Amino acid sequence: MAERLRPEERIRRRVDYERIYREGSRHHGRLMTMFVLPTRLDVSRLGIAATRKLGSAVRRSRAKRLVREVFRRNKPPRGYDVVVVPKLEMLSASFVDLETDYCSTLRRRIRRSG
Repeated sequence: MAERLRPEERIRRRVDYERIYREGSRHHGRLMTMFVLPTRLDVSRLGIAATRKLGSAVRRSRAKRLVREVFRRNKPPRGYDVVVVPKLEMLSASFVDLETDYCSTLRRRIRRSG
């Protein structure tokens, strides 16, 4: 069984990112900033905005791999678009800390929406 994100679970288009930034809610965690927007889709989708502030392409790629794995293990209920902006501290944190930060940040958002 393939344990990867399906194409429909990824946010790829710039227009989608801009809509999520504009209409979604922003939540700050210790290791990431998360933008969340409820949708009417049957799946939840993930986008990652790893900027050059993280450092080299190797470091940005590592941050993206970590975020994808956390999303894959802890998918939100269907119908949410999630964009994660990793912070520099993410690269030195343990996976457990990253997973805890992601889940608590996402849970805060979902709880507010009801």
